[in-house]
Amino acid sequence: MFINSLLFASIISIVLLLFYYLYFFLKLNTFKKNALIFNEPISIIICAKNEFLNLKNKLPFVLKQNYPKYEVIVVNDQSNDETANLLKEFEKQYQNLVVVTIEKHINNHNGKKLALTLGIKSAKHEHLLLTDADCIPKSKNWATKMCSNFNSVDIVLGYGAYEKKKGLLNQLIRFDTFNVAQQYLSYALAGHTYMGVGRNMAYRKSLFFENKGFANHLHIPSGDDDLFIQEIANKCNVGIEISEQAHTTSSVTKIWREWVYQKRRHITTAPLYKIKFKILLTIYPYAQLIFWFTFLTLCLIEAPIKFVITLLTIKIFLSYLINYKTMKNLKLMDLYWIHPIYEVLHLCIHAIFVLLNFVSKPKKWSR
Repeated sequence: MFINSLLFASIISIVLLLFYYLYFFLKLNTFKKNALIFNEPISIIICAKNEFLNLKNKLPFVLKQNYPKYEVIVVNDQSNDETANLLKEFEKQYQNLVVVTIEKHINNHNGKKLALTLGIKSAKHEHLLLTDADCIPKSKNWATKMCSNFNSVDIVLGYGAYEKKKGLLNQLIRFDTFNVAQQYLSYALAGHTYMGVGRNMAYRKSLFFENKGFANHLHIPSGDDDLFIQEIANKCNVGIEISEQAHTTSSVTKIWREWVYQKRRHITTAPLYKIKFKILLTIYPYAQLIFWFTFLTLCLIEAPIKFVITLLTIKIFLSYLINYKTMKNLKLMDLYWIHPIYEVLHLCIHAIFVLLNFVSKPKKWSR
């Protein structure tokens, strides 16, 4: 009876995973974009808090994009390092740089929402392109590639990668980034947009004001790239951009504690998602977890070997088939052959994050 229950659970998990693979992830796997040209002026917005070194090394790449007409708005969010002096020097070199400063006496406990709001209010142009101070565009055509989507949509979701370094933490962070991107990009293609990433995202300024900005969740430090996107997105106004030239690359932490805290903070926003997104985002990891649990249990109790091998073969084959092109497009082929191992590790770590958040939730905002 116990074995039959495990066999039934494993079959159900495979069926659920098959649904996600074929209905959602296959759309990203087969995605093709038409070559379009968009020449209207844009405003690029970057919020920076104590980002002197990142701005010094990476801001020039944003200021030197191959785009006809654009401004770069950097919001100096109460920095106490040399950010202000650096931006003054950059203003002398680059005519398209606009600096907005949040003075230190202003009480700001809402993450980067205040900074982003001020940046948007200062923008001269209707079309906004967002990134972070620690991000570097993959090419000089980043702005062109991202904004070309404005010909047909009002919101553009891009891909924000992390630097490739040595070590388990780096590989886990990049796999986690792939896992998140695969979901939000695929869901958007299926008409169920629930988030983007502030590292690489674009939308129309008018949408921001029509929605009254972040008013509905201003008390929450995070939410500017998920709760807000859920409010303004519909089935027709969202596009994605995954071409390599449109990627951004962010600095990556080498400290486990920092990454763990960041991921735990992101999880705290999930309970505020719309019900349909809660269901969709819960079923997929649970289906994965049930599959691997039943598979390992069946191996330990010496269940029929043919069934166990068949079960694993189906899962691995589907995973490799669906993930190949997506991981290739997102430049993650170094993780491709070992990604099932990271899938199991990823599930275990995130289960720990959820349990830790039940005990105590992160309160301090971090990038």
